[in-house]
Amino acid sequence: MNFHIISVVPEALASYLNSSIIGRAVGTKKIKVKILNPRDFTKDKHKKADERPYGGGPGMVLKALPILQATEKILARKDPKKTKVIIFSPGGKLFTNELAAQWAKKYTDIVMISGRYEGIDGRVKKILKAEEISVGPYVLTGGELPALIVLDTVTRKLPGVLGKDASVEERRVASGEVYTRPEILEYKKKKYRVPKVLLSGHHQNIDGWRGERKSL
Repeated sequence: MNFHIISVVPEALASYLNSSIIGRAVGTKKIKVKILNPRDFTKDKHKKADERPYGGGPGMVLKALPILQATEKILARKDPKKTKVIIFSPGGKLFTNELAAQWAKKYTDIVMISGRYEGIDGRVKKILKAEEISVGPYVLTGGELPALIVLDTVTRKLPGVLGKDASVEERRVASGEVYTRPEILEYKKKKYRVPKVLLSGHHQNIDGWRGERKSL
């Protein structure tokens, strides 16, 4: 799977992409991540990728041409049927685990256009026929965090990334309530114990307990 992130602040992405499971997935070549900065596709000496909005209003808007040229460079040798282009928007289609699983099976390349400031020139979406995706009903400073959320969620669905299929939470009986050693935790003169069922060794009862906690 190849992930392409178009962002005017690529430095905001580096730390997460080099860490933990995602960093290992990159290192073992389970995924490839490329970041393109629209500023590199501008021609003025200041590398300006934004402009004031038509119609007035506060803030700046990311210009269409640098983003279109960056995307064009990505798409030049890609199969359109196996490439997904998305733009992040609070009003877009809600991103879910189910959607991530579909994309992991269907696509080889996912292009994510990260907005900033007051947004992206509306012609980008029309020209690229990009789908608007939302990671939640709120507004963020930019599209970099949503891009990392999508990358992380899709990557976890790829074979071999988590080592064992059972490591994927949605494929096993899991709960929001988990415990580890010690069996008895003493804190501020009070003792907190691990639920007895988890110490029983009775897997059917344990799965039942976890299933109950998962539905709470």
